[in-house]
Amino acid sequence: MLPMDEITIQRTPGSASDVAILTLTGPLTISTLFDFQAAIRQPDLKSTIIDFSGVPYMDSAGLGIVLSHWAHCQRIGVKFAAVGISERVLVLLEMTGVSKILPCLATVDAAERAFSSATNSPSVASV
Repeated sequence: MLPMDEITIQRTPGSASDVAILTLTGPLTISTLFDFQAAIRQPDLKSTIIDFSGVPYMDSAGLGIVLSHWAHCQRIGVKFAAVGISERVLVLLEMTGVSKILPCLATVDAAERAFSSATNSPSVASV
């Protein structure tokens, strides 16, 4: 088990060559966002699926960095999806209104299917 102020980020390739899956384990907070920021700023990172299934909670700083990456994906024309969002994180997304704009899907498989069927869309609609 991780200490409360640590996060691990595992990067795995998606089914398409330009898709990376970032699997987060641990809270995404102001004390862990720099590790996440380093992971999303890799020069070879294109379309991104962020798997939140191991994230028990997220604070406003964590939310800010996720939104920043989503906006970056929009600007450069690549796809983005958030998957596996826990109830506690979902409450934050709903409270802030972010759940209406952030592309959220249930699973990595669902996101990859949405990516492959939305070839011209820089983000994937929420399902």
